[in-house]
Parts: sequence; structure tokens; C-alpha cells
Amino acid sequence: MGKVAWTEKASSHLQAIYDYIAGDSKTYATRFTLSLIKATLKLETMPNCGRIVPELPEYGFREVIYQNYRIVYRLIGNEGVEILAALHGSRNFKKAFCEEWEIF
Repeated sequence: MGKVAWTEKASSHLQAIYDYIAGDSKTYATRFTLSLIKATLKLETMPNCGRIVPELPEYGFREVIYQNYRIVYRLIGNEGVEILAALHGSRNFKKAFCEEWEIF
């Protein structure tokens, strides 16, 4: 059974999501971010359950979808998964992800 670890960048995405929703309701912001985190817990036992990110198949990144958010992760050997990003589905994925992680 592997561990789910959030990178600093992914944690900052989570905080930004919370801050945005908290502008209307701190209670809903807390519920939503906790639910988003909970959506990644299945990766502890089923790390390959997410699909390969279609925009970057050559890197082997995977993603799970929670409501309108794409939660991008990579496998870390037998240790588990590392969450790389939590991005809203309406964003230009390649631009947002690749600039942040300096892939291109």
C-alpha cells in the first residue's frame, strides 16, 4: 500500500481553491477541499486507476477527476504517488501545468 504525498505546488493549488471558494463560504470551501483530498485516497491502494494525462502521454503523468478539477499525479516506484497539481478543467492545461513545472 502506497502513500499519497502532495507537492508544495499542488498544496498551493489546493490553498488557492480554498481561498477562492472561501470568498463566498468558508464552510463550503473546507468541505470542498477536504472532498478533493479524499478523492485522491483511492490512489493509496489503486495508483494506476487514473488515466494518463492526454496532453502529456510521454511523461506518464496520470490524473483523477474530481468535479471540475484535474488532479495530476505521478507514480513514485513502490512508495506511492505524488500529487503534482490540482487544476480547474477550464484552464489551458498545457500552459498552466507545463509553465509551472518548466516541462517545455
